Amino acid sequence: MTLKKILFIFFFTLFNANVFSEEIVYINIEKIMKESKAGKQIIKKINKSNEVNIAKFKKIEEDLKNKEKDLLSKKNVISEKEFNEKINILKDQIIEYRTKRQNIIEDTTKKRVNASAEFSHKIKPILTEYAAKNNISIIVQKKNIIMGKKELDITDDILKIVDKEISKIKFD
Repeated sequence: MTLKKILFIFFFTLFNANVFSEEIVYINIEKIMKESKAGKQIIKKINKSNEVNIAKFKKIEEDLKNKEKDLLSKKNVISEKEFNEKINILKDQIIEYRTKRQNIIEDTTKKRVNASAEFSHKIKPILTEYAAKNNISIIVQKKNIIMGKKELDITDDILKIVDKEISKIKFD
């Protein structure tokens, strides 16, 4: 009977020692994306593309508004048939503009998602190596944590490593 108790206590303490030796840390991926060199490069490239697209959209919208005003000013001068034909042409141009605009917005969204996926793909080996070196069992994203000790936050350490190892992300 005493041998069973001793074995039970031995295995129980061994099991508890293993449970408490597990290291769980958290990381703020959004901060790394915003503050790392590679992340800044991605954000800058996407923002520049957005600015160019917005400028194109504004110019096209302005042209379409001017065509509409011009057409409305000629309404009483030209025949009804010619007016209706020009209105239909303008409507087609507006539909084409909206379609192009929607396609460009979707393309930009895809680029942003692909860039984030590529960034995540590049950062995983860094996290794996860091976890192995520091005896870490689980790395959780900060956005999924309600509260945690500041000492368990490895964001700044990973940010330094990412800046050293990842200089550029290709995502086009």
